[in-house]
Amino acid sequence: MRVAEVIGNLTLSACHPTLDGATWLIAVPLSADGIAGHRGGRGEPVVVYDECHAGQGAVVAVAEGPEASNPFLPAMKPLDAYTAAILDSIDIQ
Repeated sequence: MRVAEVIGNLTLSACHPTLDGATWLIAVPLSADGIAGHRGGRGEPVVVYDECHAGQGAVVAVAEGPEASNPFLPAMKPLDAYTAAILDSIDIQ
């Protein structure tokens, strides 16, 4: 699971039938430096399936790979990234 910042929304003109009506976000993964507010700690943007209703600027936890579709079992959804949580605060020691 990675921490990411939402930088925008995505609209699809066509998608898999199991994803009709889904909300899609564009999020930038953050390293420890990025979480601390340094611009250099940001990765390449990823497209994330969202059911948490995260808005632009929100910091979210993103599940990727096979774990992204686990919340929907036994139904299968073709996902690579899923917003698992909206993070209110992060403390780095």
